[in-house]
Amino acid sequence: MATPYNAPYGSPSLHGAPGRTGATPLTRPPRPAKLCVKRPGIVTMALLILGILLFTCVHLIPSLAPGLRAGWRKRLGEGPYRGLFSLLLLAGVALIVLGWRSVDPVYLYTPDPALRHPAMGLLLLAFLLLVVSKRRSRLRLWLRHPQLTGVLLWAGAHLLLNGDNRSLLLFGSLAVWSVVEIFAINRRDGVWVRGAAPSWGSEIVTLLITVVVVGVVIYIHPWISGMPIIPR
Repeated sequence: MATPYNAPYGSPSLHGAPGRTGATPLTRPPRPAKLCVKRPGIVTMALLILGILLFTCVHLIPSLAPGLRAGWRKRLGEGPYRGLFSLLLLAGVALIVLGWRSVDPVYLYTPDPALRHPAMGLLLLAFLLLVVSKRRSRLRLWLRHPQLTGVLLWAGAHLLLNGDNRSLLLFGSLAVWSVVEIFAINRRDGVWVRGAAPSWGSEIVTLLITVVVVGVVIYIHPWISGMPIIPR
């Protein structure tokens, strides 16, 4: 008498016992699991790259293609153009944050611990320059582009503090963009006309605003990047 699935008498069963009448019925062998290769890192890194490209390209259009910008402003109107510009920038920032938070970092180099304090000093100077870019200051008599210089210092400080792939991609890209933007704006605008120096009271207010900005950044940094500035 044949065993289930027509296995001849005496042949080994799936349980290791010879097939015979009254033996435990054979069951079908389990199908091998399909190899499922997940690539979430590729998708999330693509989000980060897309956000960087959107953010930098939208900023570069006014400096590298002023004619294109003028055409859009004429067709859309000043208000809708500014709204679209802001919306694209917000979309770029959102993609950057989403991609950053989703990528599993792969460390490419080990930052030198001795550079931590100098890097923090660069970050403070970077935020000061970002505030100065929106106010009158004596620093504007020395720096034509305080905002872009601040971005360059901010990005460089992060590269000193972080050695992973996502940091190299994000902060390296923003550092390159800030340098390209500086040269592009200089070429577009021509000679730099320096303004007048403000009062010392205005400078003190600038410093106070910078302190507030730094405090806010320290507070929201874990929500944006997933990492606190001050370790607990």
